[in-house]
Amino acid sequence: MPFDGRVLSGLGVLAAVIECGSFVKAAELIGMTDSGVSRAIGRLESRLGVRLMDRTTRSLVLTDEGRRFYEEVKPHLDAIESAAALASGASSAVRGRLKVDIDPFFLPLVLAGQLGRFCERYPDLVIEFVTREHVGDLVADGIDMAIRFGQPRLSTLVSRKLIEAPILTVASPHYLARRGRPSHPSDLAKHSCLQFLDPHSGRPYEWEFIRGQEKVEVETSGPLTFTDPKSLLAECLSGTGVAQVIGWGAGAALENGELIDLFPDWHGEQFPLFAFHPSRNHPPAKVGAFIDFCLEMAMELQRRR
Repeated sequence: MPFDGRVLSGLGVLAAVIECGSFVKAAELIGMTDSGVSRAIGRLESRLGVRLMDRTTRSLVLTDEGRRFYEEVKPHLDAIESAAALASGASSAVRGRLKVDIDPFFLPLVLAGQLGRFCERYPDLVIEFVTREHVGDLVADGIDMAIRFGQPRLSTLVSRKLIEAPILTVASPHYLARRGRPSHPSDLAKHSCLQFLDPHSGRPYEWEFIRGQEKVEVETSGPLTFTDPKSLLAECLSGTGVAQVIGWGAGAALENGELIDLFPDWHGEQFPLFAFHPSRNHPPAKVGAFIDFCLEMAMELQRRR
């Protein structure tokens, strides 16, 4: 298809509709009438020869063809937007709206109570947090970036490892009084161990211990498996079983004796924290600013522990 300027203008309208979730909100955003937005989408569909979305009076949903088309063109639209921002000098301004897919453990453990500092630094920025089981399609879901524990699995996203969190093996004094304290990681095979589910594999994480050049893998089992780290920690505190937890979350309990670090000479596999964002040549300053803040808060917590 030869270049057609009408296609490019239609793409801008399509992006507004998808990001706003409705024709009405998109019309308000780009200064058009509702009917003008509808006609622009209709012209784009006619020019492409495919139906991009199914719409009713209550909702609109991208068709399979529409989703594939938008996934292909969205990075190019982002590049145009970034280039325009760079040319105008706006790329250095941290402002607007930032939608973040945030790890359900990192938000309450590391950022909660500290976000006011970020808001004071960047008063022109509004942040919306979304917590999901998996990092989905950031572009299609209108999400600017994600902060997640674990190795990246989406090759279409730019990833940056921020820090590695320590993994500790802990139990409460109540549990140890009942079951005895293991003297070596291999002893855990005979203990009640609280499991945490890997959302990608659908199986509990393996328990691994490292001391210098020595590495021990232990096959553990127990009555409970969790997807919520806070619930796992609560059960460990109550004496239900042994748990492997991110050290940042157990610091206070270790200091006041509510939990015991069973193997201070051994440590579990380090758990990396990553930032993800869609591929683009010039990521917005708001994305970089929030990534830097997350790293700053994580390092502060790491030093305190």
